[in-house]
Amino acid sequence: MSAYDEVEIEDMEWSEELAAYTYPCPCGDLFQITLADLRLGEEIARCPSCSLFLTVVYNEEDFADAKEPPQKPPAAPQPVAVA
Repeated sequence: MSAYDEVEIEDMEWSEELAAYTYPCPCGDLFQITLADLRLGEEIARCPSCSLFLTVVYNEEDFADAKEPPQKPPAAPQPVAVA
């Protein structure tokens, strides 16, 4: 069986409520992968509502000893055009 898609971990959102990285699934739910899964080298994020799954691309070393998810750098401010 092949993955629905391949997604970079940076494109996923961290959910405190689910304690997992999430990504929108076409069925309306969210693909999920936990920090514990990532520490174990897991690369499959599953949707709890359907049979689809994603391959998550990430650097295992970033999660080897992590107690918390790595922080994303803040987004650079975007210039605003003023008329």
